[in-house]
Amino acid sequence: MSLVPLVALIFFSVSGGAYGIEPLFSTSGPGMGILLILITPLIYSVPHALVCAELGTAIPVEGGYYHWVKRGLGRFWAFQQGLLQWVCSFVDMALYPVMFTSYLSSLIGAVAPGKHVLFEVAGLQIDLNWVICVGVIVLFTLLNLMGAGWVGDSSVAFAVICLTPMLILTAIGGYHLLADGINPVSSMTAEQGQSTWNAFGAGLFIVMWNYSGWDSVSTVAGEMENPKKHLPKALVWSVLLIITGYLLPSIAALAVGADGESGWKKWEDGSFSDIAGELAGPWLQYTVTIGGLFASVAMFSALLASYSRLPSSLSRDGYLPNWVSKESKRYRMPIASIIGSSVIYALFCFSSFQSLVIYDVFLTNLGILLEVAALISLRIREPELERPYRIPGGWWSIGAITACLTAVSVWAAIEQYNEEGTKAVVYCLIVVGISLLLYPLLSLRKAAREAAAIERHAAQQAAGVRAYGLSEWQPDSPHTDRAATGTGPDSVEA
Repeated sequence: MSLVPLVALIFFSVSGGAYGIEPLFSTSGPGMGILLILITPLIYSVPHALVCAELGTAIPVEGGYYHWVKRGLGRFWAFQQGLLQWVCSFVDMALYPVMFTSYLSSLIGAVAPGKHVLFEVAGLQIDLNWVICVGVIVLFTLLNLMGAGWVGDSSVAFAVICLTPMLILTAIGGYHLLADGINPVSSMTAEQGQSTWNAFGAGLFIVMWNYSGWDSVSTVAGEMENPKKHLPKALVWSVLLIITGYLLPSIAALAVGADGESGWKKWEDGSFSDIAGELAGPWLQYTVTIGGLFASVAMFSALLASYSRLPSSLSRDGYLPNWVSKESKRYRMPIASIIGSSVIYALFCFSSFQSLVIYDVFLTNLGILLEVAALISLRIREPELERPYRIPGGWWSIGAITACLTAVSVWAAIEQYNEEGTKAVVYCLIVVGISLLLYPLLSLRKAAREAAAIERHAAQQAAGVRAYGLSEWQPDSPHTDRAATGTGPDSVEA
């Protein structure tokens, strides 16, 4: 995977375009919405991207942030990082096929949820909407089985398809702003009487998730072309592309004003289609809707490439069965890991499971903070580690990054608690509790397999048989995942 496809892959792992940013303006107002689009990258996206750039170039291996935490903090925290982020993906990933059918239903009403129920199984409705979700998952699972290179190349094409409607909307909306003398930020907050602090806090909770996911691409570092050189460049270009992709269409869309059917006071997910219709008519409305269709499937494809490497890495380290990391001979892809993850995502497309998404706020930010802790640990314990990209500014910069990401993570947790109450906390504690219990159990199993493999090897040596490449599980070596070509020593563990 070369530089341009890498930029496209990061783009869809984090953003996918302005689709989904609409609730920011009805919640916080146009002035605060624009301000948050500009400020949030400085306090959230750029700090996380800098962490990913340093760790991703120092340890450019398949499995990415799982191995960063493993080397910096040890196996226990690496297990928590890998398992919790994979579990977090169950609901997150299911939302993208659902988003696809949501856009599709605006064009074809027959595919709306519950419109055409085919049959029921154990209380779950199998309708046309779910069948289409599964069809999307199958299609992009097959694409992922052909390798990260194919995913990256297809992401470039999808980016052109997704961004073109937004460029047209930006041009037409910008013309209306200038021709009609409209001030897009005539109001700072969403309503009279709303405090600036309240508008900022509520909007930050929304927009931060439109700027998260910078570490996702790290898990396919073993399939990048020269990640030490290309990863920092790709992160820089992606940050600029994503900020621009949110900012320009949002400003142009404010040409519709505050009131009316498409006014910003009523904006919600998917409102860009209605905005396009008001600005230019049905042709642009359909064009933007099609762009949203492709954005949702492109995000699913990009993130499947990332998340599916987590169970594969856990398998290579002995926590999961060997067959989970079994690779295809032709494309060298973890077949069972990709297919198994996709099957889980298909099950979570049922509406009864989608409410579980409330625990992802805590788990996603927990993963980010573990990566920051790994960065600090490696700076202290391994100062001589080769770092092709090193965060400038020394410990002052690292301190500022840690403060920003910790503050935003704590704020997000508080906002999630305020919105969902104890339910979000309970779900999170259940998931974390299961992960904590699984580690000692799977570690004992791993140790027993390691001891058995060593005994068999010793027995073969004693019998005068030279053993080549045991097909059984092998001990957790200094590097148990595929490294990128030309990256030097393979060690990912202290």
